[in-house]
Amino acid sequence: MEIVERAARRGILGQMQRLDRWLDLIFVVLLLSSALRYHERHDLFADGLPVLLGSTGLVIGYALRPLATKRGWGIAWSLIVVALWALLTLLAPSFAWCSVPLAFAVLQMLPFTWAAAVVSAMMVTITVGWLRVGTASDPTLIAGPIGIGLVTLIVYRALERESTARAKAVQELLQAQEDLAREQRRTGAIAERTRLSRDIHDSIGQDLSSINLFLQAAEQSWGSDAARDRVDTAARTARSALDTVRRVVRDLAEESLGAVSPAALRSQLEAIIAQPCADTTLGLRFEGETRALPADLAEAVIFTARGALANVRDHARAGRAMITLTFEDEALLLDIRDDGCGFTPRSQNTQSLRGHGLPGLRRRALSLGGSFAVESSPGEGTTISVVFPWEET
Repeated sequence: MEIVERAARRGILGQMQRLDRWLDLIFVVLLLSSALRYHERHDLFADGLPVLLGSTGLVIGYALRPLATKRGWGIAWSLIVVALWALLTLLAPSFAWCSVPLAFAVLQMLPFTWAAAVVSAMMVTITVGWLRVGTASDPTLIAGPIGIGLVTLIVYRALERESTARAKAVQELLQAQEDLAREQRRTGAIAERTRLSRDIHDSIGQDLSSINLFLQAAEQSWGSDAARDRVDTAARTARSALDTVRRVVRDLAEESLGAVSPAALRSQLEAIIAQPCADTTLGLRFEGETRALPADLAEAVIFTARGALANVRDHARAGRAMITLTFEDEALLLDIRDDGCGFTPRSQNTQSLRGHGLPGLRRRALSLGGSFAVESSPGEGTTISVVFPWEET
């Protein structure tokens, strides 16, 4: 942001500096031309020496303008330079042509009200200088300087307003960019909190729920082999939850990279269906030509399968559930089908779906550009279908 602001300021200052360079060049050319014209018509040693000295002093004084600006001597510089110019103009009215670039310099050095007063005094000096060598009946000797002064003030005022408006526009643009960046950071933080909430619910929450059920069942049959098996299963599930916690913490520190092979994905899904699910028989099937999955896609598949099976365990009262992963050319299809009691989805709105797990699964699929659908009816079981498009490479 600071880089953009500095670049914008440099652009405005660069335009002003280019204008100043042209005005400096014009001033020097006009001053030299006026001095040469005067000395061609007058004797240097008779009456031309004051003009020569005044011209030299005016050039030196004008060249000191950057120093005066830096030191804050704008008022003193303006009064001295304008006084030198006024003396030259009264001695040789041709120096009046130097008034325009000099007026622009004064307008930059002084507040506008003061500068306007100085410029007006310069125009009066021009009129007096021309009247000394002209005739009082010539109206151009009065109207000309007035017109030059008005044009100079109007043009400078327009340039100043344009420069101010441009600086204001740049500032507003920078502020808008800063607000956008702040909003993007806020949105990113919200999205990250949502992702973490979803990950905790779909993984750690499901594991803790399973551990609770296994321990409750073991308590009811304490002392039997079945109780020991359930305790062992609860311990394995606790280790899986601990691994998930470590992965979430690792993801907070660095972005997950790389790809997950079909074999690794199958192993993780088999570990999920290996956990007891009441009286439900769980199955896993891969179809199509398998391929490696991006890490975020593999994670979505695993969490979706885990969350869907949690709903089967908690609600479906199913005898069988099957996870089918189909590899197609354009997308990866994940279907979880159970033959349980089913339910009636009132709409496709996530808020109407049963429980808290399905809305999270839908949001995860949509975040990867996929689609999520639930087909169910009472007594007919439930099918969750998720389509994950392949990332373009």
